[in-house]
Order: sequence, then C-alpha cells, then structure tokens
Amino acid sequence: MKRILLPTDFSENSLNAIHYALSLMKNVVCEFFLLYTYTPPMISTRTILDSSSVWDIQKIAENNAIEELNRFKIKIENEFINEKHTFTSIVSFNLLIPEMCDIAEKESINLVIMGTQGATGAKMIFLGTNTMYAIKRLKIPVLAVPSGYVYEDPKEILFPTDYYVERKNNYLGLIREICKMHQSRLHILNSYFGVELSTDQAALKTFLDTFFKNSAHLFHIADGKDVLEAIDESELQSKIHLLVMIHNKHNFFENLLFKPVINQIVYKTNVPFLVIPSLERQ
Repeated sequence: MKRILLPTDFSENSLNAIHYALSLMKNVVCEFFLLYTYTPPMISTRTILDSSSVWDIQKIAENNAIEELNRFKIKIENEFINEKHTFTSIVSFNLLIPEMCDIAEKESINLVIMGTQGATGAKMIFLGTNTMYAIKRLKIPVLAVPSGYVYEDPKEILFPTDYYVERKNNYLGLIREICKMHQSRLHILNSYFGVELSTDQAALKTFLDTFFKNSAHLFHIADGKDVLEAIDESELQSKIHLLVMIHNKHNFFENLLFKPVINQIVYKTNVPFLVIPSLERQ
C-alpha cells in the first residue's frame, strides 16, 4: 500500500494537485494523508497577558481548521469514489515544511504530491517557496503539479540524467512502478559537450537498460546542449507528460533550484515534475 502525503491550503492549486494524485494512483491501494497547517490570528500584547483569551483564540482556530479540512475531505471522497483509496486528515498548528518532515517520518510516507504556482499557457513554473523547500528538506520523492494542469496519464516520461545515479537508490523503483501502472515509455536523456561517457557512466547506462527492461524505454543523447535546452527540445519532439529528476546536491539540479535567480523561476516546464532524492539525501 502506498502512503501519500497531500498538503493543502484549500486553494484551487492544491485541489488540482490532489485530483492529479488520485487519478495517477487510481488503480493502486493508497492511504492519502490530507495535511493542513495553520497559525492563529495575530494576538495583541493585552491578549497575551490573558492566558485564557490566548487559549480560546487558539482553540477556535483549531476547531475552524478541523471543520474546514473535514468538509474538504468529504468533498474529495464524494468526487473521487474509489474503494482502493482511504483518507486520513491531519490538522497541525505548525509551519508546513517542518510538519511535512515530521509526518513523512512518523507515518512512513512514500511520496508527497503538491501543487506549484504557475501561469496558464506559459512554459514557466514558479516553484513556490514551500515546494522548493519540500524538495530540499524531505528525504522522500516530491511530485510538483503545475497550477491548472489537466490530468493526462503519463504515457511519455522524460528522465534527464548525467548517469551518476546510485544503483541502490530505493526510489528508482518508483519510476518503474509509474511506467508499469500507465504503460509508459521512458525517455532517458543525457546531454554533454563532446565528452564520451566514462566507464562508470557507461556501466550505469547498462544498468538502467536492465532495470527498465520490462518497460518501454529509449536512450537519447543531446550533444552540445545544456540540460535545459535538451529538455525543451525533448518536450517539443515528444509530448512529455511527466518530468523526473534525481536531486543530487552535487549536480546541476541543486544549483538550478537554489541559486538566487530573479523570482526564483527554477525550471522551464509545464508538466508535473517528480523529484527523487539521491541516496545520500535519503
């Protein structure tokens, strides 16, 4: 059984990501954890002196959060009737990212699926602060769903790699599972500038060929192109439904994701984006 964390703020963005999650996993037995974090309204200095008032305000905020999440849960259960899926609601007086980290460990979560902020029709996704830091802090895969993305089965999956992937990475199997669920074709993409693969890289390519032997997969080479350019070209050539990357703090992805660029626009894609932590990050 898959255990999947779905953070929500009740926005259309988070609801869309939940719809994606339920559709992606429609044939899989899953327990979904709906998480809503809250903080009470600002409390005045005078109120702080009255401990009873502080308690009352916090209790009201908690009750309101619980009621709102229960209504949200019922709405989802009624809209997506699936006997394979169960839901657990979690309301927490905490910041989102620390709470997600705690729940991921406590509940043995396998995957987080959450929304991103983006502009309809544009090829730019703004991975908001919460999404970026979920990717950075969590030790499990995070699947970021663009705002307004209309679900399609991930028949074509793009997996850019530098062939420095740890064979023991537990979450490589997640890519294979998704391929099997949806009879997907995996496009394994390597970009380089005139330098042949090293012996280790070539061995890893052979390993991936064997690892995905029961799934349709193709190897692509983008000579003389950087990674972003190669991904853009691949998306034009094939209708990609899911982008998958491994987050190794030593590779280009770390630099791309967390360097201080204007508006923190970190990736050019308009499809769901699955980020898998490297072995050292798990």
